[in-house]
Amino acid sequence: MKQFTIPNIYRSNFISRIKESRKAADKLKKDFSPTLVNLGPINIYLARHFGFCYGVENAIEIAFNTIEQNPGKRIFLLSEMIHNPQVNKDLIERGVQFLQDTYGKQIIPFESLQPDDVVIIPAFGTTLEIEALLKAKGIAIEKYNTTCPFVEKVWNRSEQIASKGYSIVVHGKPKHEETRATFSHASANTPTVIVNDMAETIELAKFMTGENNPEDFYTVFKGKYSEGFNVSTDLQKIGVVNQTTQLASDTQAISDYLKSVLINHYQLTSDTVANHFADTRDTLCYATNDNQSAVKGMLDTAADLAIVIGGHNSSNSSHLVELCEAKYPTYFIDGPDKLIDKDNLLHCNWQTKEFSHIKDYLPKKETINIVMTSGASCPDAVVEQVIRKLGMFYGIELNEAQN
Repeated sequence: MKQFTIPNIYRSNFISRIKESRKAADKLKKDFSPTLVNLGPINIYLARHFGFCYGVENAIEIAFNTIEQNPGKRIFLLSEMIHNPQVNKDLIERGVQFLQDTYGKQIIPFESLQPDDVVIIPAFGTTLEIEALLKAKGIAIEKYNTTCPFVEKVWNRSEQIASKGYSIVVHGKPKHEETRATFSHASANTPTVIVNDMAETIELAKFMTGENNPEDFYTVFKGKYSEGFNVSTDLQKIGVVNQTTQLASDTQAISDYLKSVLINHYQLTSDTVANHFADTRDTLCYATNDNQSAVKGMLDTAADLAIVIGGHNSSNSSHLVELCEAKYPTYFIDGPDKLIDKDNLLHCNWQTKEFSHIKDYLPKKETINIVMTSGASCPDAVVEQVIRKLGMFYGIELNEAQN
């Protein structure tokens, strides 16, 4: 896989040594057990896979190269490059301005853009409508497009499905940049609807079978279906694609459920199921799969708590928290500053995004066991800083031999 040049401030020699050692010992990525980092009274079990993915490193490399290659020019990001506060702060400090917030709310009017301005498309991609708007202003976006190749893979798969007459069901968070982009690209080719979770999927299935009044569809799925969507005909032949940072198991469950509904409704056999349902499981992102599998692989660890490090609006990080919460008291932080001291931590609720102070998060015992992972947009340097700070609370210095 391609190696990217990203600023050293995001790298960690300590974490790199661990990752390279695990990679050499497990080239086929079959061992999802965690790596033990011993800090005397603290044992930290690092997930087998965590941190920057291909798409994130690609986006960071393009963004920093763009800044270097365009001195004196106004440089804009369509929205956050990735969902990581450190990276976005670094870009802002280098003069990059944001045109929109995470949810598409305008910060700087598009009307103020000039043809010689540089506009970077973030890793999540963007809608066809925004692409057309920027091109109409004479802004060359192709050179500064950091859309993740695995997101583009979803778009391509959607187009392939559309060409065979399937409608698209997108499993994603409706307000997320990537879901909005995928919806735009899919709906340009075929009727498209978004489901956020299994509960919405079950409701959608009732419209497929006629259990629900067809007219109610337009209220229940308001803002989540493409223009001209005909609930009576456009749900007879479907394929499921996903926001690539969703829980892989959730997407698969949604896909399996809708497939079973169609099989039962149309009395399909293994030979005829493709007449109504497209196999699209290959749209799941490898990094999302690896990071989630790594968390599942460390859930057997006898630990006192879990720490997940990542941007609080990061979808893939949130799902890692969700997985950990099934087994451990789990704390979601975006950096070492949220570890206030040995007794106090500032935790973010992954669902509500509300912050709360947690007291006595570290148990009073001779040896503390912590499982730890980070999201795909979290720099390894931040993971090292969190480990160092935990060690500092107990007077332990992290040295590069401790792994």
